[in-house]
Amino acid sequence: MHLVHDHAAPPAGTIGFDDFLKVDIRAGRVIRAEPFPEARKPSLKLTIDFGEGVGVKRSSAQIAELYAPEALEGRMVAAVVNFPLRQIGKFMSEVLTLGFPDAQGRVVLFAPDEAVPLGARLF
Repeated sequence: MHLVHDHAAPPAGTIGFDDFLKVDIRAGRVIRAEPFPEARKPSLKLTIDFGEGVGVKRSSAQIAELYAPEALEGRMVAAVVNFPLRQIGKFMSEVLTLGFPDAQGRVVLFAPDEAVPLGARLF
């Protein structure tokens, strides 16, 4: 899958609301963040608690240019929790942590601006 990081790109094609509902985006709290020096792009290994329904999941996130591991622990994030597992080197990524590219293309994490229950679903 190739992601477009061009802020001036037109919107993607129209989808139905049912298609949107297939993507399960949940709020979680980072409980551990570790360097991932083996990754091709500057990345961190995240362990995220999504609460009782989803549980604790791991994610490889290309966010090391802007975030230090110690600054992420306790932070709320949003992630897609129903994509297939993805092998990244020796690491198995279970969820896709969401972010937006800044003007230099570095990933800025996406999160609620106030605390919400762990596992809350985006709608």
